[in-house]
Amino acid sequence: MYDITVFKDNGMTRPIRPLRSFATVVNSPTTQLTTLSNGLTVATEAHPHAETATVGVWIDAGSRAETDKTNGTAHFLEHMAFKGTNKRSQHALELEVENLGAHLNAYTSREQTVDILQNSKLENSAIERERDVILREQQEVDKQMEEVVFDHLHAVAFQGQPLGRTILGPKQNILSINRNDLDSYIKTNYTADRMVLVGTGGVDHNELVKHAEKHFSSLPVSANPIPLGRLAHPKTQFIGSEVRIRDDTSPTAHIAIAVEGVGWSSPDYYPMLVMQSIMGNWDRSLGAASLMSSQLSHIISSNNLANSFMSFSTSYSDTGLWGIYLVTENLMNMDDLAHFTLREWTRMSIGASDVEVERAKSQLKASLLLSLDGTTPIAEDIGRQLVTSGRRMTPQQIEFAVDAVSSADIKRVAQKYLWDQDIAIAAVGPIEGLLDYNRIRADMSSLVY
Repeated sequence: MYDITVFKDNGMTRPIRPLRSFATVVNSPTTQLTTLSNGLTVATEAHPHAETATVGVWIDAGSRAETDKTNGTAHFLEHMAFKGTNKRSQHALELEVENLGAHLNAYTSREQTVDILQNSKLENSAIERERDVILREQQEVDKQMEEVVFDHLHAVAFQGQPLGRTILGPKQNILSINRNDLDSYIKTNYTADRMVLVGTGGVDHNELVKHAEKHFSSLPVSANPIPLGRLAHPKTQFIGSEVRIRDDTSPTAHIAIAVEGVGWSSPDYYPMLVMQSIMGNWDRSLGAASLMSSQLSHIISSNNLANSFMSFSTSYSDTGLWGIYLVTENLMNMDDLAHFTLREWTRMSIGASDVEVERAKSQLKASLLLSLDGTTPIAEDIGRQLVTSGRRMTPQQIEFAVDAVSSADIKRVAQKYLWDQDIAIAAVGPIEGLLDYNRIRADMSSLVY
């Protein structure tokens, strides 16, 4: 049985569909947790009908745990983990995994690492070979404009701070990182109390705990162990600033504008996600702008102001970036593009309608839950949540948290994080027509919808 709620939107009174429940409440798998005596957390979510499993180790450390001199070490170590251990050569390791019908993967982010955990050989000859591989990877990343712009955005928003550094590190570091740097990073950061062993799908919790006790009981412990999700970082300062890299040979301009966002555990985390959903995403090549709920997509598409845009809400342990990434070949109207974008941000401070808030919530819930399709995404979700917050919210709890967001919450967070706040801008390409920073910054407080 449903209750039909009536909202007033643009002066009209209309019924809207009740909020749909996307998560299955009955017989939903539970996340089982066990902490070993050395502080290692074992987390499983068993799916009785799953015929595959994902098992991995999430570590509460990434490029943020580096210094200027060692920036790039965590990512370099990720590459070295596949080059053999004290017990298996690279070929034997690959062959054994393939014979199981499995595959290995690893990644490094600014605050987390997912990696092969123990006994990496770190041979000097393999280190030297891998430098060229990483440099080629860096060249490929430099061709991906979205990656380039977001690295620049972090660099200006968090100047001179760990979050401002790139994950791969600068070229001079890639050329100079040595075995001692890699070994030191492991000894400092690869401690049991900062790790979560996750298993999802066809797994048995007790069996995985037994394997963890057998193979991981010798892992070192931090000198001053702290609970997961509470790793202390120096306070990060968001800096209102910009970087502009003009390249008139590029056919399109790439622009990112952001304010300081929120950390993973902030009570405003879900209101900020809903506000991001209201702004939405749009790509001209996909069409259908007239059918999309985002007002910004209608404004930009109808006036041919951009090729595409993507709203984002990126969170870290103590801060974040909330904003928009725009790509345009309409180089004569970039000032209008920035103006109308920030006008929509300002409208959030004045008040989004109840209808668009409810619609954005439904879209957000569907997106969040669809992202948990498969044992690997579920393992990713469990590992990330545990190392960032020390707990795992179930899909049902996430749904309830999104449902609890009201239009009043959107207005409150917009006034707190958007209205008259400093911004960071990163722009690359033929950007001569982009307004001066102070003019754009002034739009954050002077616009009237």
